[in-house]
Amino acid sequence: MTKTILLIISLILNFNTMNLAQSDTKKWLDRKEYPFKSNYIELPMGNMHYLDEGEGDPIVMVHGNPGWSFEFRNIVKQMSKTNRCIVPDHIGFGLSDKPYEWDYLPNEHAQNLDTLLESLDLKNITLVVNDWGGPIGLSYALKHPEKIKKIVIMNSWMWSVENEEHYQQFSKFMGGGFGKFMTKNFNFFGKVVLKGVLGDKKSLPKNIHKHFYKHMETPQDRKGCYTFPKQIIEASDWLDSLWKQKEKIDNIQTVIIWGMKDRAFREQELNYWIENWKNPEIIKLENIGHFPQEEDPESLIKVLKEE
Repeated sequence: MTKTILLIISLILNFNTMNLAQSDTKKWLDRKEYPFKSNYIELPMGNMHYLDEGEGDPIVMVHGNPGWSFEFRNIVKQMSKTNRCIVPDHIGFGLSDKPYEWDYLPNEHAQNLDTLLESLDLKNITLVVNDWGGPIGLSYALKHPEKIKKIVIMNSWMWSVENEEHYQQFSKFMGGGFGKFMTKNFNFFGKVVLKGVLGDKKSLPKNIHKHFYKHMETPQDRKGCYTFPKQIIEASDWLDSLWKQKEKIDNIQTVIIWGMKDRAFREQELNYWIENWKNPEIIKLENIGHFPQEEDPESLIKVLKEE
């Protein structure tokens, strides 16, 4: 009788565990493309997901909007053979929690990243940043320059653009009422805007493209996505404060990989980096757009393999 009761309890526990595992599985997520173990850190606003694959000197990769760690999957597959690859999903993106009541300001994303990386006690970091991952990731470098060995910047920025008409128009349109409505209700940023900044729209197959918007499954999940565009201008004071500290890190070995067909971050932003950074190595990808890590991962892998 006792054995029967124990067997029933065991079956119930196993059934519940199986249900939990199934309910936590994202049907849209292709595990062949993204075959990684999930890790989480508990933060005040929710659980932040991150990848932690491989051993060796760490490579930290920081995404922007509307991406998540998925966009670095090809880099992780290759570089985790020789390095420890750490790739967080910002709160509101990927497999991280998406609390609707949180404000999603970029300086707070930066604090979350700082909390995560400090908990991992890293050194000799190669820091890879793209899009909003630029100011968010470089904010960590400014606080801990002694921990950074190398910086790789891809189609990003770290200064105020409040006087730039190009960014004023985009921020007002996508961060205003219409853009917010379209992204919140129709996932417009991930479905449509993202494809507009690629070097070639056909380079992102449907089965890959869906990963850039399906992680924001409901209108309530998309607050982080529609907050970032408005912050391009509204976070100007924070961005300016970062740029004023650039001397702390602009002497660190830096490689700038730039997709030259990007309509968001153009050649003039690349030139601004070149004019204001100390001797960066420049790699121009003539046929690539906003996401070198997705559109041309081999170029990034080559840089990461170089000492």
